[in-house]
Amino acid sequence: MSQYFHHNPVRVVSSSLFGTASDALYARFKKIKRKDVECQAFFRSILKSSLLHALLISTITSNAFFMVLGTDYNIRYKLFRLFEISEILFVSIYACEFFMKVYVEPIKYWRDGYNLLDVVIILIILIPYTLRKIKGRHYRYLHIADGIQSLRILKLISYSRGIRTLITAVGQTVYTVASVLTLLFILMYIFAILGFCLFGIPEKGDLNNWGNLAAAFFTLFSLATVDGWTNLQEQLDNRKFTVSRAFTIIFILLASFIFLNMFVGVMIMHTEDSIKKFQRELMVERHVTLMEERQMILKRQQEEVNRLMNAQKSGGRSFSELVEEFKKTLRHTDPMVLDDFGTSLPFITVYLSTLDNQDTTVNKLQELYYEIVNVLRLMLEDLPQKKSSHSSEFTI
Repeated sequence: MSQYFHHNPVRVVSSSLFGTASDALYARFKKIKRKDVECQAFFRSILKSSLLHALLISTITSNAFFMVLGTDYNIRYKLFRLFEISEILFVSIYACEFFMKVYVEPIKYWRDGYNLLDVVIILIILIPYTLRKIKGRHYRYLHIADGIQSLRILKLISYSRGIRTLITAVGQTVYTVASVLTLLFILMYIFAILGFCLFGIPEKGDLNNWGNLAAAFFTLFSLATVDGWTNLQEQLDNRKFTVSRAFTIIFILLASFIFLNMFVGVMIMHTEDSIKKFQRELMVERHVTLMEERQMILKRQQEEVNRLMNAQKSGGRSFSELVEEFKKTLRHTDPMVLDDFGTSLPFITVYLSTLDNQDTTVNKLQELYYEIVNVLRLMLEDLPQKKSSHSSEFTI
């Protein structure tokens, strides 16, 4: 997108002015202090709760399941009342979520693209009801409005970070993919004109596949996807077109093996980058969570120490008793003691000196091993000589 803005300076100015105006408007509304801070915090905690997320995910999946059942007219007729009640329940949950989010963040809500997607889905839900009220139940385009209700399942995108990562990767490839598709269109345009001139002859040509430019484009699309290209080539061979095989092979090599693979490669590269970025964000979030947990543990331990010190002053307890009571307050999940001890300078000094002593001990052991081996070697060298001297004495 940045490259696209670079080639279109007017777009950059307009978008920057719009962004500046929206930021200024948001900052102006942000200065307004609300009087219902506690109620706002209550609804914010509800929206962030995992229970609500589980409820919404189960609602969306249940809605999708009921829409699948609704495609069978017999089931829809038998369970007509259940479908009506479930529809009212689903729409009510979607509306409650929308009003709670708008109440908590009335300005910031409209700055999020996924929230705008939820608004579009709510408007799509209202379309059939509006048409039935205005045009009646027998309006001929009402089935189209009922068909696009399948877009409700897109609400799952807001609750899945993995899907959002893939959508971000697809959005980042818009400019590159547009360039690849433009080159593919140019290639198809050239071969469509060429195929029309070579194989669209009115007397003996293949008029069904190459008779006009639209048919030639559709035929080239089938060749690019390598779908039924042998049948298309067989029809050209039956009409004795000598250059048809070279035409087909060259186009398939260029369109399918180069441009489509280039399209797939671009998508894979951007997807990998987005996944790596997503993993880095998860690591940062885990680190922040761990740091917050450590701060809470440290604060709790400081409070316990202060309480014990005050108890010592008031009750006259000994230091050993205070230490024993402080040990009882520590939990096995607290990482503070080990981490602070392992990263302190005295521990590092002791650890390095231990490594030095370990190296010295290993060297001494190696020297002792060499000495033992040398002694054993000398003993083995002397042993045959003694045997030979004894044998010589017996011969004499």
